[in-house]
Amino acid sequence: MIDQQDITGLILAGGLGTRMGQCDKGMLPLHGQPLVRHVLQRLAPQVGQLAINVNDHADAYTRFGLPVWPDMLPGHLGPLAGLHSGMQHASTPYLLTVPCDSPLLPPDLAARLAAGLIEHNADLAIAVTDELDAASGATVRRPHPVFCLVKTSALSQLDAYLASGERRMRTWHGLLKLAEVLFDDGRAFGNVNTPDDLAALQTQGLSVPMAQAMLAGAAAPVAGIEQLALPQALERILAADIISPISVPAHDNSAMDGYALYGADLGAGLDGSAPLTLAVVDTILAGRPGTVTVRRGECARIMTGAVMPAGCDSVVPQELVQQASEHSITLAPDCIGPGDNRRFKGEDLMQGKPALLQGKRLGPAELGLLASLGIATVSVRRRLRVAFFSTGDELRSIGEPLDAGCIYDSNRYTLLGMLSRLGCDVLDMGIVKDQPQALEAALRGACASADVIITSGGASSGAADFTREILARLGDVAFWQINMRPGRPMAFGNIASNGHAALLLGLPGNPVAVMATFYFLARPTLLRLMGADAETASLPLLQVAAQAPIRKKRGRTEYQRGIVERSADGRQHVRVTGAQGSGILRSMTQANCMIVLHEAQGHVAAGDLVDVVLFHGLT
Repeated sequence: MIDQQDITGLILAGGLGTRMGQCDKGMLPLHGQPLVRHVLQRLAPQVGQLAINVNDHADAYTRFGLPVWPDMLPGHLGPLAGLHSGMQHASTPYLLTVPCDSPLLPPDLAARLAAGLIEHNADLAIAVTDELDAASGATVRRPHPVFCLVKTSALSQLDAYLASGERRMRTWHGLLKLAEVLFDDGRAFGNVNTPDDLAALQTQGLSVPMAQAMLAGAAAPVAGIEQLALPQALERILAADIISPISVPAHDNSAMDGYALYGADLGAGLDGSAPLTLAVVDTILAGRPGTVTVRRGECARIMTGAVMPAGCDSVVPQELVQQASEHSITLAPDCIGPGDNRRFKGEDLMQGKPALLQGKRLGPAELGLLASLGIATVSVRRRLRVAFFSTGDELRSIGEPLDAGCIYDSNRYTLLGMLSRLGCDVLDMGIVKDQPQALEAALRGACASADVIITSGGASSGAADFTREILARLGDVAFWQINMRPGRPMAFGNIASNGHAALLLGLPGNPVAVMATFYFLARPTLLRLMGADAETASLPLLQVAAQAPIRKKRGRTEYQRGIVERSADGRQHVRVTGAQGSGILRSMTQANCMIVLHEAQGHVAAGDLVDVVLFHGLT
């Protein structure tokens, strides 16, 4: 097995980009971000170290905070020169190369190439795919040698190959042993060679991980800070580190009701097994330190939490004492070990050390910790102001009659619940008709009073959706579609009006898609705007076995409603709730989790482990 930390990932950006007009392909914009950032986002979790091979415009690439390795060979020899430079520079035993213009590269590329290399005892492994030959109609195997995992010790072979005058990426390895690893999705290895290729990628939708990364990068915490008394600070986000003013506990103390003694007295008999008798010289209660010096051969009656008398380092629980009177106890010398049942000063928290770090959400345990330190008030971020409304001529508010073809607006109530539970100050702006003037007025009004605007509906490409043209006047949009189900039509951008600015999250119109995009995209963004740290903003994933097969299209992230339950043998498993249509809101009330099926996954077999996010405390 190859450890991830033993792999350096190298992004090859040293080419000339001749078919794109001598441009720097890695810096071409895709969904508002350079191509190379998309590649970085996919590659970073797979390897231990990262670097970029680039020859021109190196300054533009240094902003990513990674080593930049130019070709060490003259003449722009393409990916082979980049591979050569990487093998010269890498300090790890393995090097993984990928091109800068393949933003859909598989998220399990490194792991699968590493497994193939080990399985075949090879020196390098490359990705291959089976593709249909248009001329013959036959299936042919296509190698992708730029997607290569190679031992850096193979440098001498590459040097000899280059010295011979050869320059072909497919054949440089010569007699080295090659492993070909078959991947199912040929699109993952596509690259951008023409403007049409780039335009086609723009229409495919952004991957969920990249969308999450873009949202995280745009979410700077609000500046406002409030001082709150501890009882009012529940569920608020801490704005400054809390440094402990005291040690907790303040003294060494007893973890048991029993007798404090010297550990050295244990086993002090002639043979180490004779009963030990100690004189009781004091009784120590919690909050009332002892007044008598305890010497060797003596002990003190002590209660849980009481301060340990000087010199004593162990406590024998009263139930282990064989005989006890007002003046003495008898016990087996091996009933406890030296140092047992003593809590040390500062064992929980030492004076001057951080108790809580900024970005922590203050729950019941955090309030209790602050109270134990005697802290009465804390600095927290102000509440985030969020305005939200639904769009659509077909929507009706509760209490209104339903005309033919109309539906009641459920999304606003779902959003109200999710935003309120998150701790936002919410402004419900009702229903906005599918009219350009009404939509623009609503966006301008929301921008004047909120940090974030959330809409439901209006992000798709329907004939009555005017959101795009209005946002072109009011601001900019980073993306319109995400490669996920449910929730593909989602917009993210910024708008400004009359000196005010707000972040825009345009959620889909279908009820389940609203909840999926909110929990996995909007929620972490809102928490980061509230000042929450990365751990607080993320949703914990648990792995549970699938009770039955689950159908899944490879190449997109899917969120399916599920029920985690325990079988007769005590093991947990998860099953889907049934039909997964994005308009079936009732299925969310039946589910207790969301099954997260990642982009690289295909169909799930019964018994396979899948990631789930539990709804408890969330929905």
